[in-house]
Amino acid sequence: MKQQSLMQAPAAPVDGWVQVGKPHPHESAMLHVTGEATYTDDIAELHGTLHAALGLSQKAHARIRAIDLSKVSAAPGVVAVYTARDIPGENQCGAILHDEAVLADGLVEYVGQPIFIVVADSHDHARRAARLALVDYEELPAILTPRAAHAAQSYVLPPMQLARGDAATAFAQAPHKLRGQLDVGGQEQFYLEGQISYAIPKEGRALHVYCSTQHPSEMQHHIAQVLQLASHDVLVECRRMGGGFGGKESQSALWACAAAVASTLLRRPVKLRADRDDDMMVTGKRHCFAYDYEIGYDDEGRILAAKVVMMLRAGFSADLSGPVATRAVCHFDNAYYLSDVDIRALCGKTNTQSNTAFRGFGGPQGALAIEYAIDDIARTLGRDALAVRRVNFYDASDATAPQARNVTHYGQKVGDNVIHALVDQLEESSDYQRRRVEIAAFNATSEVLKKGLALTPVKFGISFNVPHLNQAGALVHVYTDGSVLVNHGGTEMGQGLNTKVAQVVAHALGIPLQQVRCSATDTSKVANTSATAASTGSDLNGRAAEDAALQIRARLAQVAAARLGVAPEQLRFADGRVTAGEQSIGFSELVMQAYLARVQLWSDGFYATPTVHWDSKTMTGHPFFYFAYGAAVSEVVIDTLTGEFKLLRADLLYDAGRSLNPAIDIGQVEGGFIQGMGWLTTEELWWNRDGKLMTHAPSTYKIPAISDCPADLRTTLFDNANVADTIHRSKATGEPPLLLPFSVLFAIRDAISAVGEHRINPPLRAPATSEAILDAVDAVRAAMEQAS
Repeated sequence: MKQQSLMQAPAAPVDGWVQVGKPHPHESAMLHVTGEATYTDDIAELHGTLHAALGLSQKAHARIRAIDLSKVSAAPGVVAVYTARDIPGENQCGAILHDEAVLADGLVEYVGQPIFIVVADSHDHARRAARLALVDYEELPAILTPRAAHAAQSYVLPPMQLARGDAATAFAQAPHKLRGQLDVGGQEQFYLEGQISYAIPKEGRALHVYCSTQHPSEMQHHIAQVLQLASHDVLVECRRMGGGFGGKESQSALWACAAAVASTLLRRPVKLRADRDDDMMVTGKRHCFAYDYEIGYDDEGRILAAKVVMMLRAGFSADLSGPVATRAVCHFDNAYYLSDVDIRALCGKTNTQSNTAFRGFGGPQGALAIEYAIDDIARTLGRDALAVRRVNFYDASDATAPQARNVTHYGQKVGDNVIHALVDQLEESSDYQRRRVEIAAFNATSEVLKKGLALTPVKFGISFNVPHLNQAGALVHVYTDGSVLVNHGGTEMGQGLNTKVAQVVAHALGIPLQQVRCSATDTSKVANTSATAASTGSDLNGRAAEDAALQIRARLAQVAAARLGVAPEQLRFADGRVTAGEQSIGFSELVMQAYLARVQLWSDGFYATPTVHWDSKTMTGHPFFYFAYGAAVSEVVIDTLTGEFKLLRADLLYDAGRSLNPAIDIGQVEGGFIQGMGWLTTEELWWNRDGKLMTHAPSTYKIPAISDCPADLRTTLFDNANVADTIHRSKATGEPPLLLPFSVLFAIRDAISAVGEHRINPPLRAPATSEAILDAVDAVRAAMEQAS
């Protein structure tokens, strides 16, 4: 695989000592490859540990007339069976609204909804017993798609609308008009480690819960709620996850609460581990979207008016659908200025799994719609889509003319707008124009195989769009041997958060990275934490840990200054020593002296993101601290007889600011690209007419494999220090790269368009499976025949 990477170092700090900006390996890399890394299921089980499984609904929407659990109770190894009436406290685990029961009570609203918990002496016994229940259902009408939910006016939340200017008038007066529909599927998170919780009773009423979760504090809150406990009675711990991608932000609550209830009632340790099929049947996915749009534009392709209705498949409860829809609305512009808009988002209530967070959190779904429209506009005008994209880009951030096109539709000025320079660089480095000519020549002589090429940009806002979530805490302990232990409120899910935080602390103290270790995330250490989500993990927790480390450094500086007879500001902390001119002292020696002098060697740190604010009623404000940018060029070939496609080459250019760790960031960019490509091309979720998810295992649900990766993959980090005062001027790399594979979808569409000599807009849905590609090819051929 061809790969080229730009690994730039951050600007040198005042003391010249650099630990950030280096491509350090992941702190758990050796543990991962040797199998020593401890995940929740690897924790040694205590004597007497029991295993739980969930009994699931077999109907999409029904009242439970009666339920017979006698066969479940009598099954081999079964110790107890619990239903909603056995829950000591409130039977709720809704993320925002109290509309999601831990166990269904009288009414089931999707196939896979948990009805009871069975606890047995082994995982296998529990799972087998859970399938023996006899349930008498009274079936009710079920709604399964977002368009059907909209037609029935069935929503989990009130509709939302964001308007700027007069979109109706601007559309009516526009020289050209475009109307269309688009359907984009959801996506299973498919974390390698499934949902799992291990609950252990402690003295009194206390409970220790090991949970694979992105949000330990929320799990603590839910467990306390269902057990009628105070939060201080519940300790939730997560050392690492085998992937999360948003699927363990809110939806780990069901598993944590069920394990906690069983453990508390039995006074025994209880582990609840979901098999892959159960996990996919129970948990929510990325929201699928259906769009109706109207776009007015001029002869150059510049958008004059945009109206869109986004219909989301929320599932049976609200979960995080409101924030997801909000982010979709805010990211509808992607990298383009929209003067007059009318954007509506409808969270349709359907009798399917309650959809939830997924990497990008609605941003990809919002931005994809405008990209699809621009692709239509370019083809209709007979122009290269890249030219139309450029015409619509936001103006430079410092533009001051009365008609400056640099303020978003929600009222935030676009800062640090590097999209022009970034796209220029990628166009040149990828040989876009030359390859465009070569592909046209290839298609002219190839009847069956057609190639396509597309360049798409990304502008992605970084911060939680709920302002109070933009805060973090950390603890830093310096021991007398000079080693350092860091605890922060973020969770490690393989993304390298602990590595980056350790680098920040090592840099602040001027010590080698190997002297710093991050411990498990633990609600008894840092309280009231936000989820590790919204691409804020390093921004928030890195800053909080730095704050704590710098406090300790200031105390140590006072001790060193007194010993060396200099002012504290003359000291240099670097390379494991503290130096002033020709004098120096080892860091470990200094720490021991500080301890003997009774100087505090631990500190807490805190960080709250500045400037962010949001008015949810008017849908205006400054919801993002900064924007991350990127672009990608993808080249594909399709087989017009089978619908198969192959990604031949991808060039990725991403703005990570002054990267804290270029190796990790490049991995995030490439991982996000491939994961997003899966969403848009192969990962199809399909429910049958009875509302049962039929793609609930790897045998029926196709995530990308190594064979789907392009043989030629070129990844570069754009050289651009963040203008916002982030940790070492870095930028997030978690979610924005997932939008880069828009280029794959539109390259496929470009290849299909070649069948009709680029005169017909292919009606290509996503994911662009072989069937979807063939349907679009057939539609283009039919349109050509009709035109002739």
